[in-house]
Amino acid sequence: MRLLSIIAISVCLVISISFYVLAHEGHKDKQGCMAGGEDRKGCKCMAMNHSHHGGPSATAWEDIKSYPSCKYCGMDREMFSYSRMLVEYEDGTSVGTCSLHCTAIELSVNIDKSVKIIKVGDFNTGKLIDAEKATWVIGGRKQGVMTKRAKWAFENKEDAEAFIKDNGGKLITFDEAIKATYEDMYDDIKMIKEKRMMRGHQHKH
Repeated sequence: MRLLSIIAISVCLVISISFYVLAHEGHKDKQGCMAGGEDRKGCKCMAMNHSHHGGPSATAWEDIKSYPSCKYCGMDREMFSYSRMLVEYEDGTSVGTCSLHCTAIELSVNIDKSVKIIKVGDFNTGKLIDAEKATWVIGGRKQGVMTKRAKWAFENKEDAEAFIKDNGGKLITFDEAIKATYEDMYDDIKMIKEKRMMRGHQHKH
């Protein structure tokens, strides 16, 4: 896969920074409040805003039953069904994450494993689709998940264009989306760390 060349370039940055913060310093946030920097109520509302699209079918939810929380940040994958991802490897193993941010970490950590397919939740429906075949949108006014610069996937280009009309952003490919994720990694990790520290101070008071 072409994305592996990008991953190879970024692996040192991701492992050294991401694991230090996410695995050793930060506690896992089951409600996913790092996504938008809101309180728990705000995070739940952000996820519920997608319910009017009907949500994934029962079959589409199977990955959430297997992986209810993100391997790297602990966020609730059902709550963030519209950004969640599933990495399936050639050896039969798979990993569920909450977002492209955490998927980038997974791919870097397991750079020697052959990827069979990467799936992502359609922004509108939550249905898992092939990430490489999806139409991606970067930027816009919608708060991203685990990132300052949002990256959303759509099964249909028309839906992506409608999203851009309402929320801004621009069309990109999956390769461009994951490249941007690695470029954003330092700033995003710094943002997550700062928000967790702020919330920790608030709890103490």
